[in-house]
Amino acid sequence: MRRVIFIGQTGSGKTTLSQWLQKKDISYHKTQQVYYLDESIDTPGEFMENQFYYNALVSASIEAEVVAFVQDITSAQNYFPPYFSSRFNKEVIGVISKVDLADQQTLAKARELLELAGASKIFEVSTITGFGLDELKKHLSTNG
Repeated sequence: MRRVIFIGQTGSGKTTLSQWLQKKDISYHKTQQVYYLDESIDTPGEFMENQFYYNALVSASIEAEVVAFVQDITSAQNYFPPYFSSRFNKEVIGVISKVDLADQQTLAKARELLELAGASKIFEVSTITGFGLDELKKHLSTNG
């Protein structure tokens, strides 16, 4: 499987996605630093929320093969600047998390934000229902 770095705001589901990929029990803990795991890299939400840390995200992504922008469907805030993907020299995908809580309007808005940020492919997932997780894992298991 290609190693993925999850980038997004605090509470967007990055840690949960990392735990799911590692086949670990899902448990919440506040990510305080970059965690390098076998199949994923988990980043603190503050790194996305403060542009001062953008270079830290780019540096952490060196160890990844895929960059995943995680957009929380329940959040009205967008932290991904337009064309943010241009900072990374590898495939950038979008992950819309918590889609079990979405309506069509908020789903369309989240998709639009990730497309504007430069995500080449967008996955809709729910770690509660399992929706979309197999498709995401399949994509990470291929060469793109």
